[in-house]
Amino acid sequence: MIGLLGGCFDPVHFGHLRPALEIQQHLGLDEVRLIPCHVPPHRPQPVASRQQRVAMLNAAVADYPVFSVDGREFDREGPSYTLDTLISLREDLAGTTLCLLLGMDAFLGLTSWHRWHELTDYCHMVVMNRPGVQLPEQGELADFIRLHQVMDAGKLGSQAAGLLLFHQVSQLDISATAIRKLLGSGGDAGFLLPERVLDIVRSEGVYTTGNTDE
Repeated sequence: MIGLLGGCFDPVHFGHLRPALEIQQHLGLDEVRLIPCHVPPHRPQPVASRQQRVAMLNAAVADYPVFSVDGREFDREGPSYTLDTLISLREDLAGTTLCLLLGMDAFLGLTSWHRWHELTDYCHMVVMNRPGVQLPEQGELADFIRLHQVMDAGKLGSQAAGLLLFHQVSQLDISATAIRKLLGSGGDAGFLLPERVLDIVRSEGVYTTGNTDE
């Protein structure tokens, strides 16, 4: 099974990496692919360039061979819809079980995604849960949960796609927006993201000038 974690990664930080590692270990994933977004459908364009974000991702996972960086969304024009990425991955990885890793905030906004009902045609969804979150009891998302949710992680390996699993992970209250603002004001972002990523940020002055807001 391969895990897929998308995002702007502007910059990548421990709030992305630690939960993904916990999911990898819990599910026994063979690989976790970090997929940087090219043109975000729901937010402004990232501050860091494509090259900088890829460099930061590669630096972040250099010591973890189970993680890799997949830049396929940079090869497409227009909004970087997750469905298009899943279709592309399925073409490359026929027969491989794919698990789309989502934070709870992203999952709760799923109904705003492009052709969201079709996502589970190509993958399982694994939602990185946090304590105290109230799932909807009515509406489209509630119906989706009832249709696709499984409680046993072992069931994900029984089919290539179509299931939904919630798994509680360590919740690190780290925000890329807050990191950019901190760096833009001259603050020290140590212990919020990997030191190798900070080295790139410092050497290139990625967030020290210009707009650092989302």
